[in-house]
Amino acid sequence: MESKSDEASALNPSDPRPPVTSQLSRDLPGTTTFLTGHNPSGQAVVHSARAASWKPFEGGAMGFNQIYTNRFPADLNGDADVAFHDEVVGGGGMGLASKGGVVCRMVDFGPLYECMMHRTQSLDFGIVVEGEVEMLLDDGSRTLLRRGDVAVQRATMHAWRNPSPDSWTRMVFVLQDTKPLVIDGRRLGEDLGRGLEGLPPSGNDA
Repeated sequence: MESKSDEASALNPSDPRPPVTSQLSRDLPGTTTFLTGHNPSGQAVVHSARAASWKPFEGGAMGFNQIYTNRFPADLNGDADVAFHDEVVGGGGMGLASKGGVVCRMVDFGPLYECMMHRTQSLDFGIVVEGEVEMLLDDGSRTLLRRGDVAVQRATMHAWRNPSPDSWTRMVFVLQDTKPLVIDGRRLGEDLGRGLEGLPPSGNDA
């Protein structure tokens, strides 16, 4: 009988971390978030280690792992930031962006999956960590990003497409709330396009 490490090695010999139970992409490794903190004398310590927890969308074609979210600037005293994150994520009402704050999430895109064209009132950093992804903009352009490439989305209409017919793509996003954006006298607020079932509006552009 194969052990979990044997099973993981068969999936990806270079990475022994098996996918977690809630993970949709069985060909990508499971990941852990390590939060740091301080002991009573002020030395840095590992506060906690949290395995990824995935929420499926689009019938399992895309998954979100909410890594961290908080107000800006965050209050680190007495682990207030950790309590805030746990409350917001645990409440299940979190949108893509966060009013007056930042969001860090991991997103897995299934083979040939294309998400909706959308815009958030936020400055987004999208980093490709596994596979490839096409960045689609509403001017009709398509840009291929490979592992290690970074997209800086400045409140623009965009979509993501995994061009692979058989492999998942993984990205890490950091979203920061911004001031309202006005182009030629028109305010460009959040636009979730066709929307995602289970994903509410961010509420930061009201």
